[in-house]
Amino acid sequence: MRSIWRTLDRDTLSGIAAVCLAVGVIGVSYGTTAVAEGFPVWLPILLGTVVLAGGAEFLFIGIVAAGGNPIAATLTGLLVNARHLPYGLSVPDVVGTGWRRLIGVHVMNDEAVAMALAESGPDRRRAVYWACGLGVLLAWPGGAALGAFIGTVVPDTSVFGLDAVFPAVLLALVVPALRDRTTCGAVCAGTAVAVLSAPFLPAGLPVLLALSGVVVAAIDLGRTARDAPGSVSTGSPACAGPTPVPRAPDDERADNETDMPNDDPCDCGVRESR
Repeated sequence: MRSIWRTLDRDTLSGIAAVCLAVGVIGVSYGTTAVAEGFPVWLPILLGTVVLAGGAEFLFIGIVAAGGNPIAATLTGLLVNARHLPYGLSVPDVVGTGWRRLIGVHVMNDEAVAMALAESGPDRRRAVYWACGLGVLLAWPGGAALGAFIGTVVPDTSVFGLDAVFPAVLLALVVPALRDRTTCGAVCAGTAVAVLSAPFLPAGLPVLLALSGVVVAAIDLGRTARDAPGSVSTGSPACAGPTPVPRAPDDERADNETDMPNDDPCDCGVRESR
């Protein structure tokens, strides 16, 4: 742990502290929301420590509070947390080995991975990952505990606007991504499916069906790849190779052994060896 502080400079530590502070504020919103929905005080604190995944926990609380099936809420949370699979593949060298890997995988979160990938050297990546991951491990359950306490003291937590903190953060993260046409199409398709199916399905299932927007994104990306400049169709004769040239008799070839320009319209850099 001491080597982490020796590796990181003051600016990096200030950035990590700012991230942990923001996570703690969102944790307060999470704790107040959970208690306001009738959940016991210990539940958001326990989930914040064991699950340590803000989006999945918010969805679980919201779906169950709306009368949804806890199994559907759990499956939704698992799907949201499936993003940790590519996270683990992108930072395999920072989570440690042996028993440290168990802790390193547990503290894996969006903030820690993003800040680690922004560093160039392996030592700094490892130090930033562990500092941010452990900081979030303290800030998220701590914020949830503070929010749960506020929820027990203040009858109507909505007067502070704490219930709007997490949706506002999600909206701030999503809106810039909508500038991409593929992402916007996927979001619109998934939203339409969720809204149309919500009156007919139990709470939680429309969120799962909204993942159909990924299919729209995959189709659009495939179409873009086919239409991209430079893509070659397998059935096109445009690049079928050099045109065969009739061979002259040996005595005429000897007199005409000069460098001739390549008139092949598909100059693939392949010349016939003489």
